[in-house]
Amino acid sequence: MHSPERRGAHLRAHTPGRMANWDLVRIFLEVARIGSFRAAAEQLNMSANFLSKRISLLERAYKTTLMTRHVDGIRLTREGLLVLEAAKRMEEASFGLDCTLNQATPSLSGEVRIAVTEGLGTFWLAPRLVEFQRAYPGLLVDLKCEMREADVMRLEADLAVQLEHPDQPDLKRIKIGRLHIMPFVSPSYVEVYGMPKNADDIRQNHRVVLQDAEQTKAKEMYEKYAAGREQVGFVAMRNNVSTAHLWSIAKGAGIGWLPTYVPALGDPLIPLDIGVQFQLDIWLTYHPDAKKIARVRQLIDWTVQSFDGRKYPWFSDEFVHPKDLQKAYKEAEPLVNLFAGFKKVSRPKIVPIYPNRANGTD
Repeated sequence: MHSPERRGAHLRAHTPGRMANWDLVRIFLEVARIGSFRAAAEQLNMSANFLSKRISLLERAYKTTLMTRHVDGIRLTREGLLVLEAAKRMEEASFGLDCTLNQATPSLSGEVRIAVTEGLGTFWLAPRLVEFQRAYPGLLVDLKCEMREADVMRLEADLAVQLEHPDQPDLKRIKIGRLHIMPFVSPSYVEVYGMPKNADDIRQNHRVVLQDAEQTKAKEMYEKYAAGREQVGFVAMRNNVSTAHLWSIAKGAGIGWLPTYVPALGDPLIPLDIGVQFQLDIWLTYHPDAKKIARVRQLIDWTVQSFDGRKYPWFSDEFVHPKDLQKAYKEAEPLVNLFAGFKKVSRPKIVPIYPNRANGTD
């Protein structure tokens, strides 16, 4: 126990009403890291004016200037740099407090947050997460599907599944699978344009659909198979999300590159064996202390299992052709059952046809 004198000295060290407000400090930390009120406002989904007023409140409370405003962003003052280092320590302490409080929770309850690329989140994890939540009904699962990488060091999510190698050395990083991508075409496209024969035929006589978004490596992929061809006149449609990309290919807009498990969604898409395939490693990242929280540890373990290539061969390092997926999938249930809910709701009503029959031959 501290003596009354020591307790009084501790209280006198902080001017009444001026104890640093963590919400204000968090906003300062975000603006300082990003270097711009406008960019920080977009990141936090708040107005730049609101953020500026919050920083001003912090500055008035301590009667000092922490940052100066310029047309190209903000610059921290000497005092601002000192506060930045202290704010980082507050952030770490906040996470440590959260870990401690959650360890004291006797059962799996509370909120867990997982960030994942839009395609894997929509088509793969969301159907699986239903069963996870039923197993742990006390948990609220917050699934964030977007192509931007979540910053788990700054607690934007408890864990993140991404398609780019994590470059933050302080994170826990695990390669949990591999996404194999190849070109697909719909029967309705073949009916109009014919069956693509090879990469040269595609460049000269066909249209493609391009997904242009973060983590897709769209530019690298396009350059590899387009061989310098201009997009105008060749790219029929450009999408920034996987759902629109899949639908545009399924409805016949053009040839598009999709994960090899897509036929299991129930759409009659035709894989094209033209020697152009891509692989993207799937990474799981989380804060080093995240596994100390029971509910987060459970979600981490479940996520690793969800991309196990031994059970789900389309996520293994070795390429498995779409026509061989059912054979490679060792479970007793039909492969299409994995996506039964999506198929029932969203399957386009396209009648499969075969390209040769358009010419009256078998």
